[in-house]
Amino acid sequence: MAAPKRGRSSSAQSKPGRSLALILIAIVALTGGMFLSGHTTPRLGIDLAGGTSITLEAKADQGSAINKANMDTAVDIMNRRVNGLGVSEAEVQTQGDRNIIVNIPKGTNSKEARDQVGTTAKLYFRPVLAQEATGAAAAPSPSASSSGSSSASPSPSTSESATTGEKATSSSSPSASASTQGRAASDALKADPTPSGSASASPSAPASPSAPTAAEAKLQAAYTALDCSKQAQRNKAGDGVKPEDATVGCGEIGGVWYKYLLGPAAVAGTEVDEAKAVYDTQTAAGWQVTMDFNKSGAKKFADITGQLAQNAQPQNEFGIVLDGQVVSSPTVSQSITGGQAQISGSFTQEEAQSLANMLSYGALPLSFQEQSVTTVTAALGTDQLHAGLLAGAIGLALVIVYLVFYYRGLSLVAIASLLVSGILTYVLMALLGPAIGFALNLPAVCGAIVAIGITADSFIVYFERIRDEIREGRSLRPAVERAWPRARRTILVSDFVSFLAAAVLFIVTVGKVQGFAFTLGLTTVLDVVVVFFFTKPLMTLLARRPFFASGNKWSGLDPKSLGAKAPLRRTRRPAPVETKEA
Repeated sequence: MAAPKRGRSSSAQSKPGRSLALILIAIVALTGGMFLSGHTTPRLGIDLAGGTSITLEAKADQGSAINKANMDTAVDIMNRRVNGLGVSEAEVQTQGDRNIIVNIPKGTNSKEARDQVGTTAKLYFRPVLAQEATGAAAAPSPSASSSGSSSASPSPSTSESATTGEKATSSSSPSASASTQGRAASDALKADPTPSGSASASPSAPASPSAPTAAEAKLQAAYTALDCSKQAQRNKAGDGVKPEDATVGCGEIGGVWYKYLLGPAAVAGTEVDEAKAVYDTQTAAGWQVTMDFNKSGAKKFADITGQLAQNAQPQNEFGIVLDGQVVSSPTVSQSITGGQAQISGSFTQEEAQSLANMLSYGALPLSFQEQSVTTVTAALGTDQLHAGLLAGAIGLALVIVYLVFYYRGLSLVAIASLLVSGILTYVLMALLGPAIGFALNLPAVCGAIVAIGITADSFIVYFERIRDEIREGRSLRPAVERAWPRARRTILVSDFVSFLAAAVLFIVTVGKVQGFAFTLGLTTVLDVVVVFFFTKPLMTLLARRPFFASGNKWSGLDPKSLGAKAPLRRTRRPAPVETKEA
């Protein structure tokens, strides 16, 4: 059994070039893939490239529980919204059990992105029961032009088609005075706040002589006290109201803020299949948002518009309410069928695309509040990147100086191994950016710097095992092979502990700390690959060179300086001498 084992060992020792060729082929293949993909540099994180980082905290104020399912759904919707802006490198991830972090790279409209990720986008179509202007600018709104163009009327419109749009816009602006609208609010509440009931079909009927309920009185008081010209009151209007309840809201028409008394939701935004931002070139109405309803939404929309068309002003309008704000309050003159609608008004291209984007990707299951917004300029990110690279260069230089001073000729093996490890790390980081979204941030740079010491430690373990064998009196070639099994076990155990620590750190942490853990784990795996497929085969080849084999004093393997014993020689034991008795 001993002879075959020596034969296999001798074969492995005599062909270390195979391992070297294998790792060199892998380096060439990965480098070629990096250039072919077009990603020749690692993708940088927000703290190095510049950008905006937003921390959002979930609020359970819409009847939805804060749990993992809702948080994951919110992350997915935010991702699609931001990507809909063309920001393909944005990062959206959870932090803890109620926070979401959104990282937006430089070159992006951060304000628009903040609106996209922070807006809940709860959309409802609610019938208008009453409305009036508020604030110092309160005045009767101008009458709409019969042409139906948005420039003539500041009030937006909703229509089934362009033809129907003209009919719907012909009286889209509220024309009643503030006092008349206030009386209409009381009458509408006394009649019936439910839009789908019989009262909504004829809201001009005489009010019921019965006193209003407590809920109706509370809602009327809230409507009376509401001043939409004040932002604080606008933000709280309709806060926490369920879709099936009547509510109040605010909307801006021609620079004037109006307050609305709204009935229960007739159609929800979840019943919108698709929304697009289009430019109306025929009627010069400007940018519009077209919506396609699903089957149930189309039926509900036709029913509610048919009922509202029979009502008097302003109760023939319905408010398009987005997150409590009335973004449009078009007048309806006939039932709109076909499952399509348009939201038109004084939209800019960005506003229309933003609204269509939110409607297309759906509403968030939770509402979120901004906790912090951090913006890193490109100049600051560049400075941090240079500081990180300088720290890495200083650490690498110190390691090389130590290796040259202590190991002399053996330091060539360590430096070559560090170079191979560095090339593999760089290429993999460049490839992992577009593949899995890996971004090199400042903690990841720190992980790469720490990895220099971990990689050098593996070389030192192997070199010291070789020196121990030489001190025992063995020559270099057998010392290299006998030292490898012992050093291999130590290296594997050490790297396993480092990789386990990196894995635990990656799992239990969030945010930028994961970059440190990921880089540490990646470089630890590469350390094992480099030691097995490069350092050991290269050491086997160098052991055959006279400079190292002869124990030159500059090789770092001089037996005299290491205090080696006399060479071990195998001698036969003398045969025992038999003594004969006299």
